[in-house]
Amino acid sequence: MEAPPDNDVLWARSLHFTHRDGSPALQGVSLGVREGEILAVSGPRGSGKTALLRCLSGLTPAQRGEVWFNSAPVHTMGPTTRERLRRDRFGWIDPAPVLNAWENAALPLMLRGTGRRRARTAALEWLERLDIGDRTRRRPHELTQSERQRVCIARALAPAPSVLFADEPTAPLHRADRGHVLRTLTTAARSHGITVVLATHDTDTAALADRTVTLLDGRRVHTVHLPPMADPEGRTACSLSV
Repeated sequence: MEAPPDNDVLWARSLHFTHRDGSPALQGVSLGVREGEILAVSGPRGSGKTALLRCLSGLTPAQRGEVWFNSAPVHTMGPTTRERLRRDRFGWIDPAPVLNAWENAALPLMLRGTGRRRARTAALEWLERLDIGDRTRRRPHELTQSERQRVCIARALAPAPSVLFADEPTAPLHRADRGHVLRTLTTAARSHGITVVLATHDTDTAALADRTVTLLDGRRVHTVHLPPMADPEGRTACSLSV
């Protein structure tokens, strides 16, 4: 069993995963993620982006292939060890429970055993950095969609994870809010040396990353052939995204 390169915090080799209905999600995907890198995983819906993030984070074990985190083989870990890894070293941006803003952001720290006062202090610091320090006592229904998403980001960043996984983190937002929230997220991650693996089908989102890998039908590709488009004069053209 070959260990990953020393400069890769995450490394995957030949990942295969099939959905319960028999449809393939990943078909031999390999990649490395360097420490402190912001990596975008792009591709159309159904290309395997979510499956890849779930396998890399240990949330869903791949059916074949290897996943390594800091030279530790995630693919051979049992459920309890994987759960501890996700709790202590990984962060995931997902919907927040029905608590006020600072409690939402502090919850992962308290689940780790951090005292309420320390957890609250860390949560308030992140909410302030994400420009919602004045909304700390508001519950989700009292926040705008953009503010709710920033609470989710603060909750993921407050425990200072080694790797942050973000699956379409700004999909619910309008374009103007999307850009601002993403720039805030990437700036915060870079300033704290947090590695980010970001799944998106949006080219503007991918452009904020240090590097992009593209999936299509569960495979890594270098060129995506888009359907033909007619130009204004009626001629047919083919657009390529590399």
